[in-house]
Amino acid sequence: MNVKLCCSLFACAWFAAAAHAQSLVPDIVVTKTLDVPVAVVWNAWTSVEGIESFFAPKAAKVEARPGGAFELWFAPDAPVGSRGCDGCLVHSVKPMEQLVIEWNAPPTIPTIRPLRTLLYLDFKALGTDRTELTLRNFGYGEGEEWAKSRAYFQRVWPVVMDNLERKLRKP
Repeated sequence: MNVKLCCSLFACAWFAAAAHAQSLVPDIVVTKTLDVPVAVVWNAWTSVEGIESFFAPKAAKVEARPGGAFELWFAPDAPVGSRGCDGCLVHSVKPMEQLVIEWNAPPTIPTIRPLRTLLYLDFKALGTDRTELTLRNFGYGEGEEWAKSRAYFQRVWPVVMDNLERKLRKP
């Protein structure tokens, strides 16, 4: 096989794969401007105490490092695998700038629960005492179960961000 033919076959395969690749547009986006410094918002998302203050009654494991656990339990007494975001991991960390974590479907949608979406949290300082936090959720697949999961989180993520805002609101 000559080089020209190999390059042509590679290019065709690449374009075919790209045509079926998932969009880079996030499925869900929620942005909040918070009247606290970035470090306060960062701590709320990257520590057990922070997570438990606005998000989950029991943050089983929060390890803000690549490959670290990010497991929040909403039903601590439920069977393993259906307590919350069981088995999820941190993908990447840029301190005070970005946290990327896995997220799974709710236990009520068991067929896709072993699969993961990605949750990007982007932290932007607005001066010294305000923060813009953008939550972007990527990676929902096709089909009825994925549509249910996407619809669930389209309702849930704004509530989570509202809870965070209430928790961090200055008295």
